[in-house]
Amino acid sequence: MCGIVGAIAERNVSAILLEGLKRLEYRGYDSAGMAVYSPQQQLQRVRRLGKVAELEAALKAQPLPGTLGIAHTRWATHGAPSEANAHPHFSNQEIAVVHNGIIENHQSLRGTLQAEGYTFTSQTDTETIVHLLHHLQKSQPDLLEALRIAVGQLHGAYGLALISSKEPERILAARSGSPLVVGLGIGENFLASDPLALRQVTDRFIYLEEGDIAVIERQRVQIWDAHNNPVERPVVLYNEPAESSEKGSYRHFMLKEIDEQPQAVQRTLADRLAADHVLPEAFGAEASALFKQVKNIQIVACGTSYHAGMVARYWIESLTNTPCQVEVASEFRYRHVAVQPGTLFVSISQSGETADTLAALRHSKDNNYLGSLAICNVGTSSLVRESDLVLLTRAGPEIGVASTKAFTTQLVGLLLLTLALGRAQNSLDTEQESSIIAALRNLPKILNDTLALSTSIEQLAQCFAEKHHALFLGRGEQYPVALEGALKLKEISYIHAEAYPAGELKHGPLALVDSEMPVIAVAPNNDLLEKLKSNLQEVSARGGQLFVFADSSVPFIEDTQTRVIKVPSIHPTLAPILYTVVLQLLSYHVAVLKGTDVDQPRNLAKSVTVE
Repeated sequence: MCGIVGAIAERNVSAILLEGLKRLEYRGYDSAGMAVYSPQQQLQRVRRLGKVAELEAALKAQPLPGTLGIAHTRWATHGAPSEANAHPHFSNQEIAVVHNGIIENHQSLRGTLQAEGYTFTSQTDTETIVHLLHHLQKSQPDLLEALRIAVGQLHGAYGLALISSKEPERILAARSGSPLVVGLGIGENFLASDPLALRQVTDRFIYLEEGDIAVIERQRVQIWDAHNNPVERPVVLYNEPAESSEKGSYRHFMLKEIDEQPQAVQRTLADRLAADHVLPEAFGAEASALFKQVKNIQIVACGTSYHAGMVARYWIESLTNTPCQVEVASEFRYRHVAVQPGTLFVSISQSGETADTLAALRHSKDNNYLGSLAICNVGTSSLVRESDLVLLTRAGPEIGVASTKAFTTQLVGLLLLTLALGRAQNSLDTEQESSIIAALRNLPKILNDTLALSTSIEQLAQCFAEKHHALFLGRGEQYPVALEGALKLKEISYIHAEAYPAGELKHGPLALVDSEMPVIAVAPNNDLLEKLKSNLQEVSARGGQLFVFADSSVPFIEDTQTRVIKVPSIHPTLAPILYTVVLQLLSYHVAVLKGTDVDQPRNLAKSVTVE
């Protein structure tokens, strides 16, 4: 959520800033703005409520030429979406600030600054930062020193970028809890909250660490750590092709990313499988020794990643006989946890910057965990850097807010973890291990076959176009898949959807079932199939509309109440991955029919970097 772009160059930077904002639209936002140091030697600003296209139109009418500037897309936290609350925020027309994160003590700072004579024009916490900096400069003229003092007074999370009309040769940045990256050019340098924003101008990046302050000039970048020591951060070459963040011929990023899943899964598996087992070195040099000591697993994640963790619990406990707990990060971080001896802390996040998950990892450092492991898609993220072991999912950039390929590659990564743990502890049957490895090798092909169902599912989606509610059912490890299917339908079509273990129907949800309530079930060919069929009979008996995604080898009878979509057969252990894909396609085609904003659904953000 929210996006920052900054640039200093010899050339006009307005177009660079605008393009950067366009590339950050996937993160979710409600307003956009830009501030530039103009040839008239003053800060000028344009802000607009709504999409970046609104800002672009305003800039055509009122250009902002200049060689130094910052820009921002805002996702409302303090204060409703409005032009007045949009960033950048100014103080006395001398300092401009853009900010990602939340300042928790902004109310007390606001009161102090108002007493000093500052007038606030917004409801944001960010405006307190820019006025605080201006106030501090009265006694400390150097903006860098003022920034150092200011961050000591800010409580909360922030990624800051600021420019001043008095110091037009540099951008200042500070990072605490919200990611920032410096882009390196030739005679020009850049700043952003995500390297994707700058891929049109550079492929060389420096990732700021927690507590870092940076000064970005045309010819150099200086960085100081949280202890005010000058530091050299490594330069990282960004290898992801720029075109991977473009839609190409696709109507939506979401469909493109659904279709990319076979290739994404193939990348996740690459170099990590031996003939009949998972290579533990894929998780880090110390993984083999550490896995032998694991007695318990604690998984922490949010949203879709939490559902991946729920599936993994079934795998870990059934295949390795290792106790596993899964918790929502936002709750886990605030409760006292009784850590069992030999517990491995596992965090899951697409971005690696999810605020609650990252905070939970940091909280775990104070407890007696055996070690920490991150399952993540971004190798340069905070979660990766701060974990002992890492498995990168290699999904590639995911632009659509509703996660698709990031989720399925997380599932693959978690299954690799399960197999590696089982072998390290000699708790996994070797024949079973070999069969799962063989199935994993064949998974990309089966996913390709499954994507061929898209046309049939598009026709099925017609049945949901006028619906307002839906119920998803699954048993065993398919229950989290049902949860994920319901979440996808909610996220992008705005249909209220719930998911339940199918055996729970008679304990309450059955009261919702009538001829207007579509009930979606996932039915792989596993040990719980007959139990699931009995549960679905309860729906039919109440006149419910049944939509069953069933293994092609399973006999399901279609009638006026029941539609059956045959799904390719797959090893039962891998079924959650496959059935996730068909539910993604269903939610996508329903959303298209309803005419919603598929890639940027209302009120949501891709990377949740605030609590």
